[in-house]
Amino acid sequence: MRVLMLSWEYPPHNIGGLSKHVTELAPALIAAGIEVHLLTPAWLGGAPIEPLAEKPNNSRVYRVTPPPEAHDLADFFSSVVHTNGLLERQANELIRETGPFDLIHAHDWLVGPAAWALKHMHRTPLVATIHATEWGRSRGHLGSDMQRAINSVEWWLTYEAWRVICCSAYMAEEVRTIFETPPDKIDVVPNGVDTARFDRWDGIDLAAFRVAYARPDEEMLLYVGRIVAEKGADVLVEALPRVRARRPSAKAVFVGAGVHLSALRARAELLVGPHVLFTGFVSDDVRDRLLKVADVAVFPSLYEPFGIVALEAMAARAPVVAAAAGGLREVVRPHETGILVAPGDPDSLAWGILHTLEHADWTAARVASAYRSAREEFAWSRIAAGTCAVYERVVRARQRVVW
Repeated sequence: MRVLMLSWEYPPHNIGGLSKHVTELAPALIAAGIEVHLLTPAWLGGAPIEPLAEKPNNSRVYRVTPPPEAHDLADFFSSVVHTNGLLERQANELIRETGPFDLIHAHDWLVGPAAWALKHMHRTPLVATIHATEWGRSRGHLGSDMQRAINSVEWWLTYEAWRVICCSAYMAEEVRTIFETPPDKIDVVPNGVDTARFDRWDGIDLAAFRVAYARPDEEMLLYVGRIVAEKGADVLVEALPRVRARRPSAKAVFVGAGVHLSALRARAELLVGPHVLFTGFVSDDVRDRLLKVADVAVFPSLYEPFGIVALEAMAARAPVVAAAAGGLREVVRPHETGILVAPGDPDSLAWGILHTLEHADWTAARVASAYRSAREEFAWSRIAAGTCAVYERVVRARQRVVW
């Protein structure tokens, strides 16, 4: 089976969970026998064409140079439309050179216009993965023209898709409710994780690495994620004085960048002074090691379609405290693989952190259970098998249709 995949993000352009998902899913699909050709904008460089895996079975990634105006964030929506035109052109050239595809797989609205244009031009069925929605990110308030335009494109993508993949039952219900997508058109296939990324650090002394972020006598509370409203980093900042009142050795390390970084840094310094560190963006290698050395990994999201970083923390054997928001409730099983707390509640978050730090035996049992869950339930081979099942269903349906 040949699949044309479209994604706005792909290394070296990494923003959030979408890039991680596509980066890990594509090789797993190839290992399952799928030939994948991935088209993505070359936002941060990278080779124009390169193999997509070590044994690529002709699979390739194609990076398309965006037009100059695409870098003008003042009109982001128009930039998306212009860039989709180039993705569509590159796809047409690829189809002329290599032949037709069995289906098109689009990841989120950012590649929607190119995906549905190619669907109709080549009469090829479209599968869409919805990683998040504008409605969810803004918690139901579509207050600007751009937000409403994005919401409309998201609806159109779900309408055009033969099947819609969501990463959690929570997201499936959101898509069904917001876009009125028929429930029998939606498949739930979760994100995955490769525990080998973290296992490679087992038995290696990371003390010298850790000391750059926290002293040996400090307990590291690690936040990994974008510094934006829906991720709830401000909730952790407000919880810090409550935590430090009982655990004065606690230090919070915030990994990530975002529009609220300056304001959050100022608030944190006011509340806890030097007992907080904002690293900004870090490499995947640094992030993975930080998860290995953290005393608690904290995910206080207000809106979370899945929570892939929490899953990575479980794979790294970091104790997890997460808000019971969205898909996090499906990733973290309360008191079995982590602790869930009330979203947006600093007191509840502080309780979860303190419980983790003060009950070492219970915490160790949760960490072991969480690692088993990451390794067995969320392996990428299993996620690829679920995705392949969707592909096969769509291809069989296409064979029965006169188009």
